[in-house]
Amino acid sequence: METQSSQDFQDLCTFESFNSFWHYYGYGVDQQELIDREFKRIKGVAYLDHAGTTLFPESQIKGFYDDISSNVYGNPHSHNPSSRLTHDTVESVRYRILEHFNTCPEEYSVIFTSGCTAALKLVADTFPWKAASNEGPGSQFCYLTDNHTSVVGIRGVTALQGVGTVSVLPHEVERRARTPPTQTNGEACSAPHLFCYPAQSNFSGRKYPLSYVKGIQSQQLYPACEHRGRWFVLLDAACFVSCSPLDLSQCPADFVPISFYKMFGFPTGLGALLVRNEAAEVLRKTYFGGGTAAAYLVADNFFVPKPNVVSRFEDGTISFLDIISLHHGFETLQKLTGSMLNIQLHTFGLARYTYIVLSCLSHSNGKPVAQIHCDNDFQNIAEQGAILNFNLLDCHGRTVGYSQVDKMASLFNIHIRTGCFCNTGACQHYLAISNQNVKSNLHAGHICGDNIDLIEGRPTGSIRVSFGYMSSFEDCQNFLRFVVNCFVDKPLILDQKRLNKLKSAEPMESAASYDLASIPNGQLGHENGQTLTPPERITPSEDTVSKEGKNNGSSHTLTNLFIYPVKSCASVEVTEWPLGLQGLLYDRLWMVVNENGVCLSQKREPKLCLIRPIICLASNTLQLQVSGMEPVTVPLETSLANSDLRTSQSKVCGDRVQTVDCGEEVSTWLSGFLEKPCRLIRQRPEFLRDMKFGPEKAGNFGPTALSLVNEAQFLLINRASVSFLQKHIANRHDSENEGTWHDTEQLIQRFRANLVISGQEAFAEDDWSHLTVGDTQFQVIGRCGRCQMIGVDQKSASRTQEPLRSLSECRSGKVTFGVYLAHQSARNTTAVPVLSVGACVIPRISEFTDKP
Repeated sequence: METQSSQDFQDLCTFESFNSFWHYYGYGVDQQELIDREFKRIKGVAYLDHAGTTLFPESQIKGFYDDISSNVYGNPHSHNPSSRLTHDTVESVRYRILEHFNTCPEEYSVIFTSGCTAALKLVADTFPWKAASNEGPGSQFCYLTDNHTSVVGIRGVTALQGVGTVSVLPHEVERRARTPPTQTNGEACSAPHLFCYPAQSNFSGRKYPLSYVKGIQSQQLYPACEHRGRWFVLLDAACFVSCSPLDLSQCPADFVPISFYKMFGFPTGLGALLVRNEAAEVLRKTYFGGGTAAAYLVADNFFVPKPNVVSRFEDGTISFLDIISLHHGFETLQKLTGSMLNIQLHTFGLARYTYIVLSCLSHSNGKPVAQIHCDNDFQNIAEQGAILNFNLLDCHGRTVGYSQVDKMASLFNIHIRTGCFCNTGACQHYLAISNQNVKSNLHAGHICGDNIDLIEGRPTGSIRVSFGYMSSFEDCQNFLRFVVNCFVDKPLILDQKRLNKLKSAEPMESAASYDLASIPNGQLGHENGQTLTPPERITPSEDTVSKEGKNNGSSHTLTNLFIYPVKSCASVEVTEWPLGLQGLLYDRLWMVVNENGVCLSQKREPKLCLIRPIICLASNTLQLQVSGMEPVTVPLETSLANSDLRTSQSKVCGDRVQTVDCGEEVSTWLSGFLEKPCRLIRQRPEFLRDMKFGPEKAGNFGPTALSLVNEAQFLLINRASVSFLQKHIANRHDSENEGTWHDTEQLIQRFRANLVISGQEAFAEDDWSHLTVGDTQFQVIGRCGRCQMIGVDQKSASRTQEPLRSLSECRSGKVTFGVYLAHQSARNTTAVPVLSVGACVIPRISEFTDKP
């Protein structure tokens, strides 16, 4: 293995180097010019989650706005001129969709749904499933193991109807293919069967042969070759069509679900089921809604559906304005890129380049930086999409938790996706997670979509970067530099032998002659049928943070007391303060929201930390101050009898909360400072929100009311832990703004705690179960998981990598700091507990320590 210097890596991260790997980039105009004109909002952002949703261009929205501003669109179920205009425009859009997929209304119908999942459910609910009986075999529901959850979920419908279920490994489709047995007239089977597979895996980007469609329909491939009857194919195209052309004249799947936000970025909440007219005739719909009936009686069980396929399946009024917007999506996409073929070439090139460089990165000891989850070397555009899935490894070969990578990426404005991506089958396959592992992980507390990324050192998910038509070489460049700067043990080594091999390989790039119907059936699954197993993770010990000497009777002191009246704004430090039903009185009772009512935090708006709230109990007011502006005042208490106040509902940490708007004056003040429309809202006095932690954490406290906090009533940190972290940061030679880390109080401010205590031992608080502050008792509910918000300097609103990076390092990959507390104030007493700085803090250690 040869090595290259850091300068050689920088040379590799040049456009000239990229161009030597791949010759197709952009759409005839400068890509940066396209981004500057159509996607100004992503300036400084490397958006790499296009498989989640792509981004819409400004001209698409402007075109749609101009359309609905100059035309009157009525309900298409009416017959007046505006309604007819709607009907005709919607029908034109249906045709445009079919045209995009190279088919026609004679072959396919477009049934609009709320998304791909709704389209799948429509098939599940209306497919003519047949249970096995004495008269013959029943239906089979078969699906590739590499499928989205929404496909596998069809099993919930079929299981209740006595239908057989077969999960098929990718390599089995061709390997177990055989000539189906000849059927005599007496053996003819009429049972309908359904086989589902993705055109492109949303996990790895692997493209499955579109020729499978005809192979299953003709019963030449497994599992169709083993079951007599009529076979239908559902081709999940949601991931595929965002960057690749789909020709339904060549692969006539019976059912093709899609979501339009994957293609255009807008509108969301709109999808379609493209159904082959021949297959639509077998679907059996029971419910009938408005617009689907030719005739029906109220008193008698008499109903006749409309003859048109679309009219039978679209219940109620369709989302016609969203549908009309699709016209502008197609128009803009065509104008900006020329064709889906161009998009495919552009995005595949970016993914291929990123794969080549990432797969050649090694630590100083020669160990690889990444384990990439794929079945090819990104040489064939017909076998691989614009998705790269991987896990990062440290210099010891241990997996770096995906949650840690995600949080670090956020600090660099790099947007990625982590987890299992609603594809458990692929996740199990590539990460070597057994069925028993899935069950034991669940028992350990891990569920789909959470941040538990490692269990006993083994990953529970991975990292995905995906490209869209507006992605640029700079996105790849920023991402690769981020990986090298943050996760490579220096000096960097490049696997020169592998790099030369991949660069010299001739990729299949002649997309102009690329025949979608003749995609080669390459080797499916891993070579020799083996599964790649990630290196075993060795969990480092916590010797650096000794757990000895934690005595139940040890005493600490409350040194600081903070309240945060407005969520994500600056703190108010007090020497004593009363407790209320929801925590410290007036703590996080207000929050700033955008024009759509979505909570703004320092993750999105770091400038919030510059807003200084001042509570005046004497005048019963909350005043907001910021340098260079006149302050603004709102009342502490809100009377719902005031008819000028607007009530609304918002969300905090997934919880629905009821709020009251604080008026136009403060809205104007905030909008002026933040330079965007926003409002101040207050939690309604009578609204009670229960703590998120389960009953097992609440102990004897019972239901505990929360304000607009994320997790619990109080957050406590230990000065000894702060000092430990501060020393670790100081020992780093590459920490930015080194001078600021010598200020302990500034570092404390970043963690936004309510209670700060003195202590002798770092992280001793992790093992406490209860504590008493003065005469007030608290229960420790859990540890506080940290995110990129602690990277915001509370004095300047600037973002830094620290202290999140050092916190992860000194805590062996964990990013917890501080503990949550709960206190239940009695609601039927006039006694008000008060906390005072200087009070004695006496902790109690849990008999059974919950170590992460």
